[in-house]
Amino acid sequence: MAKFQGFPGGGNMNNMMKQMQKLQKQMEEMQDNLKEETTSFTSGGGAVEATVNGQKELLSIKLDKDVVDPDDVEMLEDLIVAAVNGALKESDEKAAKQMGKLTGGLNIPGLGL
Repeated sequence: MAKFQGFPGGGNMNNMMKQMQKLQKQMEEMQDNLKEETTSFTSGGGAVEATVNGQKELLSIKLDKDVVDPDDVEMLEDLIVAAVNGALKESDEKAAKQMGKLTGGLNIPGLGL
């Protein structure tokens, strides 16, 4: 029976576990920081502004009073959707950038936000 010689590159299980624990702690800290980080996005030339945090929670919607037209609610709905989707996309991009710094640019399955 062959003896187990450790992991390729000379690493051993204990060192790998320590690295994973360190990475897990850093990820938890990053997720806590993302909770506090906000991203805003506007649509309709600034008529609608949506603000989200890094955990994809919608924090606020601001509407310019001139965009509120009872006869054209559909336009306002579209502007709100565009603003929220834009804010979420920008927030995802910020989170991915931070994750890239943490993982050294490696795409590690299961570690996504």
